[in-house]
Amino acid sequence: MDTALAPLPNQALAPTTPDGAAVAVAAAPATPLARLVAMPMKSKVMLGAAAAGLVAVLVALLLWNKPDDYKVLFANLSEKDGGAVVAQLSTMNVPYRFTEGGNAILVPADKVHDIRLKLATAGLPKGSVVGFELMDNARFGQTQFQERLTFQRGLEGELTRSILALGSVENARVHLALPNQNGFFREQQKPSASILLTLHPGRTLDRSQIAGIVHLVSSSVPELNPKAVSVLDQTGALLSDAPDGSGQSLDEQQLKRIQQIEAIYLKRVTDILEPVVGRDNLRANVTAELDFSQSESTSEQFRPNQGPDAAAAVRSQQSLESTAGTPALPSGVPGAATNQPPVAANAPINGASQAMQGAQTGAGGNNQLRRENVTNYEVDKTVRVTRGASGTVKRLTAAVVVNHRSSTDAKGKTQTVPLTQEELDKLTQLVQESIGFNKERGDSVKLINAPFRVEPPKEEEDIPLWKQQEVRELLKTGAVPLSLALVALIIVFGLVRPALKAARPPEPQPEEAGQQLEAVADDPLALPGSDAVVALEAPKSLEKLELARQLARDNPLVVANIVRGWMTGEPA
Repeated sequence: MDTALAPLPNQALAPTTPDGAAVAVAAAPATPLARLVAMPMKSKVMLGAAAAGLVAVLVALLLWNKPDDYKVLFANLSEKDGGAVVAQLSTMNVPYRFTEGGNAILVPADKVHDIRLKLATAGLPKGSVVGFELMDNARFGQTQFQERLTFQRGLEGELTRSILALGSVENARVHLALPNQNGFFREQQKPSASILLTLHPGRTLDRSQIAGIVHLVSSSVPELNPKAVSVLDQTGALLSDAPDGSGQSLDEQQLKRIQQIEAIYLKRVTDILEPVVGRDNLRANVTAELDFSQSESTSEQFRPNQGPDAAAAVRSQQSLESTAGTPALPSGVPGAATNQPPVAANAPINGASQAMQGAQTGAGGNNQLRRENVTNYEVDKTVRVTRGASGTVKRLTAAVVVNHRSSTDAKGKTQTVPLTQEELDKLTQLVQESIGFNKERGDSVKLINAPFRVEPPKEEEDIPLWKQQEVRELLKTGAVPLSLALVALIIVFGLVRPALKAARPPEPQPEEAGQQLEAVADDPLALPGSDAVVALEAPKSLEKLELARQLARDNPLVVANIVRGWMTGEPA
């Protein structure tokens, strides 16, 4: 009895060829590592290249998404210092970048402090402004003039540094005029200063900041009057007040005052007219003319004391009495007649009195009497100092335009109708009352009625999608990630997939199974032949089918009757 060989481990039953010969089939590797080792060399090379490409794409994506870790090393350097710093960084092999404006130098964040220390040892940046450090390098034997000049340069540098600390100032230069003083006080000249400022684009200095700069410089220089400090900008415009007071233009504070006054009056006009004509049917403008001149007057008035009960105030009083000459000696006969009291003096209208005559004609008498009284009274004095207010309203003008009234007829058609003269007069009176109209002051109010022109809405331009700024920014941002993703897909479908497909064993075809297995299986063990394979018996149903076909060929009429009986249900 012929027996078949038992199959080897991990080896399926060998298929047979049409002539019954058995062919050998190689056993497939069981583990992924074994299958990888069993791959052809070409597939291994393709997989290695694909893995390296995918790793490169992943690293590129990580580096692209990683933010730039650069920090500012120095900012606002002059061109000379910037060139020296960049040259030193190139010598040190340190990567650097510039900002968009080129005002700052960026270096890696972890090297900022180290690089600053190294550049400081090299004396960089030197800086275009020097201060009192010039006094540290004083040379031996320098003259007094050189010493004064060095001190002046140092003082100018320190003031420049202080002014550059302001946020609006980009660059500054300070010029000091320090005259040489002598021993004569009357002949000493006062110092002066000039400041040139370069402001950042779009920035300005207000009056308080300019006054602060002037005060800073005047306080830093002995005996420097703030009026002797001139401040100019890069356009040559004088920012500070002229020393001679010739500047007649309005300063920023005065302009703000005018704008505030005009805004207040404009709000009054709009608030009172909008409820009447509507918010979109009104346009108004108010112009205010203010008087910023200041006047001061002093007057003294002297008036006597007036009124019946006004008592004069005595300021000083002086009395003087003097007698000159020798007294008269007694004369006459002694007795009772001589001792009689004197008779009352009679003062005739014409002629001297008896006493005066007796005094003048007295025996041996020569007497002179003088009395003098001086009285000084206080006089009223009034001193008045009047100062005129600054910023008073000198004149107001208001211009108002009111739109036509919209009306709708019975058919629903809307049309505009002008206002009547009576309505315009009422609106004009409202405007005059709201702004405090004063005819004597020269105020003017003009109110007219005119239809407003409504501009048609602007049609938006149909910008192509590829020209839109948002799309461009999106494409610019996603160009690199999309490119890397495309490269990754090319690697996967161009290298990985063909390598895996080449490593997969081909499926055997029935007609070529024996040849393929014989070609693949290089086994010295001889496979069993067709004699070792047991032939299987054909099924009986095939013989009956063949007999039915033979009957149909031989007796087609009988077969037709049988089929008709099946269909009708009647026996044949």
